[in-house]
Amino acid sequence: MLGMNKTGAREGYGCEDVDPQGFVSLMDLYENNYLRLRKLIPNLSELPAESISELPGCLSLHLSIVERTKFTTTFNLTYLFREGEQVLAEPALTIRIYHDANIAEVLTGHLHHGRLRYDRIPQDAIKVKWKLNRFLYKWLGYCLYLGHAFKSDTKRAGQEVSLKFLK
Repeated sequence: MLGMNKTGAREGYGCEDVDPQGFVSLMDLYENNYLRLRKLIPNLSELPAESISELPGCLSLHLSIVERTKFTTTFNLTYLFREGEQVLAEPALTIRIYHDANIAEVLTGHLHHGRLRYDRIPQDAIKVKWKLNRFLYKWLGYCLYLGHAFKSDTKRAGQEVSLKFLK
């Protein structure tokens, strides 16, 4: 739910009112994000490096694998918007799934058309981690509600748009 600022305008993604409850609660959020991501991407190991989930009447959801290791998979997740010649990724999250621990964590994020940029999140920045991971939790719920899913037969992303947007 979007909040209202002093001028009555809507602001944020519904994360501003979150009061971090500590490391244990943050880990619970990581676990819940993992469960939602597994619903969105049931066969992550079989997915091509770049994929698109398309639904009629909805924005296409773009996924780009950054790195695959034995115990983790790191990927970017976003919608892409065109403004004239420019392509904007919004929201733009880099997410790491830890397969052995069954958790998922947002590593970096760009929100509010790039005005909120979290490129290097210190390990002790629990409030920022809460904000980004709670946003992911809500966004994944919305994507799943719409019916988005990435499957091994999901459309591959076109070569004209690079999803290496978080460098």
